[in-house]
Amino acid sequence: MPLLDAVTRLIQLLDKPMDIPLLAPLLIKEILYRVLQGKHGGTLTQLAVEGDGAFRIKAAIDYIKEHYKQAFRVEELAEHVNMSMPTLHRRFKEITAMTPIQFQKQLRLQAARSFLLSESMNAADVAFQVGYESPSQFSREYSRLFGLSPIQDIKRLKILDGNTSD
Repeated sequence: MPLLDAVTRLIQLLDKPMDIPLLAPLLIKEILYRVLQGKHGGTLTQLAVEGDGAFRIKAAIDYIKEHYKQAFRVEELAEHVNMSMPTLHRRFKEITAMTPIQFQKQLRLQAARSFLLSESMNAADVAFQVGYESPSQFSREYSRLFGLSPIQDIKRLKILDGNTSD
C-alpha cells in the first residue's frame, strides 16, 4: 500500500515539525502521484483538465444554477460551454442522469419548495418567483416531483416539522 505509506509518513511529520517545510511538499506530491496512478486516476485527471467534457458540463451546471429562473435554449447553453448540442445533451445526462431542462426544472421546484416553506407566499407567486409563466404548469410539475400539490406538500412538511402555525 504505497499510498497508505505516504499518508502515514506525512502524518508522522507532525512529530518532527522541523522536517515539515522540506518533506511535506514532497510527500504531498507523492500522495497525488499515487492517487492519480490508482484505479480512479483517469477520472480524476479528466475532471481536472479544463478542456475536458466533464469540466464543460460543470460549467453548464453552474450556468443553469445561476440562471435557473430564466428560460434558455439548450443550443445557447451548448454554445456557452463550447460543445455541440448532441454532445452536451449526452454528457450532461451521463453525469446528472437528467437533461439540462430537467435539471433546471428540478432546481426551480426545489427553490419553490424552499420559498413555500420559509416565506408567506402563495403558490402562484412562488411559481412566478422561480421562473414559471403558468401557475397551473408549476402545480402539475410540483405534484409530479413531490407527489402532492404545493399546498398539500407544505402542510405535510410543516406538520412533520412540528410547525403547524398557519
